[in-house]
Amino acid sequence: MKTDRAVAAIDAVYQSLRATMRSAWDRDLPLVELLFDRWERARSLGFGEASSAYHLSYFYGRVEVGANVWIGPYTLIDGSGGGVDIGDYCVISAGVHIYTHDTVAWAVSAGRSERKRAPVSLEDCVYVGAQTVIAMGVRIGAHSVIGANSFVNRDIPPYSVAGGVPCRVIGRVEVSEDGTVEMIYSGSDRAHGVGED
Repeated sequence: MKTDRAVAAIDAVYQSLRATMRSAWDRDLPLVELLFDRWERARSLGFGEASSAYHLSYFYGRVEVGANVWIGPYTLIDGSGGGVDIGDYCVISAGVHIYTHDTVAWAVSAGRSERKRAPVSLEDCVYVGAQTVIAMGVRIGAHSVIGANSFVNRDIPPYSVAGGVPCRVIGRVEVSEDGTVEMIYSGSDRAHGVGED
């Protein structure tokens, strides 16, 4: 049967790509990630040099991304409500959602209230931990670390360690001339483990 041959051919390609990825990088990815180059995707979106974006990530509206940015799988970056600007050397971890609009008042008012819109900005050298949600109108300052599973609904100053729901500053980042990074936590916030592997 013609369909069976086509499926067998696709499976052969898949198995070959899987074996190559496992051998080279010790990882197993879905077929779409094996077929397409995430650096090429970032280039096609106009992102900066050496940036990458997994195919299992979504981009809406105006999204500007600098150089050397890693955008993980299952991310949603929605610039439709005013745009998202991401600086150089940023990490947007798996499952991060960034929104530039809010439809809460619109929904609960049966459409009588307008949707709210405001841009989001991540300055250079920002790390956003997995499963974080960044609300509209937020600016995250340069050299900041946002802990996993945070809800960022207010601005975060540069050189901050922040986390939680809602997100709050729990320490500061110090970067030495040689590139050594130290996170200094406030009070008992060290227990949160933000930025630790």
